[in-house]
Amino acid sequence: MDWPKSWYSILWAPWRMTYISTIAGKSEGCFLCEAPRNPDERSALVLFKGKYSFIILNKYPYNTGHLMIAPYRHVASVEDLTEDEMREIGLLLKASVEAIRAVYRPEGFNIGINIGDVAGAGVPGHIHVHVVPRWKGDANYITVVGGTKVISQALEDTYDKLRPEVQKAARKYGVTAED
Repeated sequence: MDWPKSWYSILWAPWRMTYISTIAGKSEGCFLCEAPRNPDERSALVLFKGKYSFIILNKYPYNTGHLMIAPYRHVASVEDLTEDEMREIGLLLKASVEAIRAVYRPEGFNIGINIGDVAGAGVPGHIHVHVVPRWKGDANYITVVGGTKVISQALEDTYDKLRPEVQKAARKYGVTAED
């Protein structure tokens, strides 16, 4: 079939409904505020804690290695970030990409920030950067036709593989761990 030149790709993510339904109508607490306070970083999926921001695995990933970078402060938009937060988030973005490349060898990345409900922000009051590794064919038959996403690794295994690489890369870029 010849698609019109104006055709664009659509990312279908029906598996996200599990996540959306768990937060729909909930206003108590913010998991991005709570996670870095949890002393059990592995169960909270926190990969790295800097001075102003942290890296956390996405509990409902699009792909293996999908992580997020967020400030500790509960702020809704980039305009609300301090210069220190913005700088550290940028450095942690570099560290995250480097760590994911080292562990999973992706062919590309989707990196983005959804600001506000209408933009698809799952946590509209707490800004965060998504880093999603991508491979050719990662949206295959089962995903597109079956409405099912296959994540090939348990979150705990992803955590164990990524954490040391994230820690190493963050140090390389001069981000010190929270004391």
